[in-house]
Amino acid sequence: MDKRPLYFDYAATTPADPRVIQVMVDCLSFEGNFGNPASSSHVFGRQARAVVEQARAQVARLVGAMPSQIVWTSGATESNNLALKGVASGSGLTRGHIITSQIEHKAVLDTALFLQQSGFDVTWLKPDVNGLISVQHVRDALREDTLLVSLMLVNNELGTVNDIQSIGQQVREHGALFHVDAAQGAGKMAIDLSRLPVDLMSFSGHKIYGPKGIGALYVGPRAQDRLHAQMHGGGHELGLRSGTLATHQIAGMGAAFELAEQQFSEELAHICRLRERLLDQLAGIAGLRCNGCQTHRIPHTLSLTFVEGNFDSAVLAADVAYSATSACNSASHAPSHVLLALGLSAEEASRTLRLSFGRFTSEEDVDALASAIHAATQVATPFWAVAQP
Repeated sequence: MDKRPLYFDYAATTPADPRVIQVMVDCLSFEGNFGNPASSSHVFGRQARAVVEQARAQVARLVGAMPSQIVWTSGATESNNLALKGVASGSGLTRGHIITSQIEHKAVLDTALFLQQSGFDVTWLKPDVNGLISVQHVRDALREDTLLVSLMLVNNELGTVNDIQSIGQQVREHGALFHVDAAQGAGKMAIDLSRLPVDLMSFSGHKIYGPKGIGALYVGPRAQDRLHAQMHGGGHELGLRSGTLATHQIAGMGAAFELAEQQFSEELAHICRLRERLLDQLAGIAGLRCNGCQTHRIPHTLSLTFVEGNFDSAVLAADVAYSATSACNSASHAPSHVLLALGLSAEEASRTLRLSFGRFTSEEDVDALASAIHAATQVATPFWAVAQP
């Protein structure tokens, strides 16, 4: 069997924690909690419902919400769609104003574009040179007819962190709703929705060592009467998201969020050490640039551009699993819209690595990564690039 490459793409997806897998398995067989959570007339359904509600409480506890404010979805993409389309349709208007940024995940960008094509006005805020959206950017963009502001907590390519406390306060004073995509933030930084001026927040299971195909949307009190369902058929989840609940995936997401809460400080310190260890070993590479703000950020995600000198991505890809951009952009082979918005050229974007660390990354993995990057930057200059006499 061929040797598996080093894994440094945790921002794209995380492997499910073995403890999460066991919780999920216990919900699949006849001996486990396999019942339909909506079947309240018998013990199998009631036991499954108890598992679902336990998981709801586990997710809520990590982010400082009440369990009743957590709505299950199929993932952060659906949560983002429900937040944006649900507010737009709940406004009772066919027109209105929405604010987002140029560096959001495609799940927000494409949804906002759909609403724009449907008649809503959308303002696409440009980030500053550090990859941040400031409260002043938002304040200047707010209009009388602004319904919603949607900005991510942590950028999925840069790891930069927006000041959602200040932005949310400005949005709340205006009267609009504030949605935050926190798929890359949950478990990596402290989130307390009991204090944050946020009305809607999206989460994903597979970004936090849980399963794929499950996510959640926090719906705060200001949004409850202004959000309309986008999926109908049974009125599940307080009427906001119909469909039979996937007990095993929900249980897995709940377990993953509980583990993240229990290991938060230890895991954060571990990731910080790994990041500094890698940067120390790469310090001698000329023309290597870190993209995004180096203070308002999480340590888990690192964007590096080789501005000058040789760099052969094929050499690195032979030994390392990494991304040049987000997974959605990788599939289309398009340059990163995030890096282009920061002012990088398409050529510079092609010389950029997104490296992300995780729970199972070791110091030995980081050392091997550093060696692989050095090897990729020491390739021979191709003969056609050598000046002829």
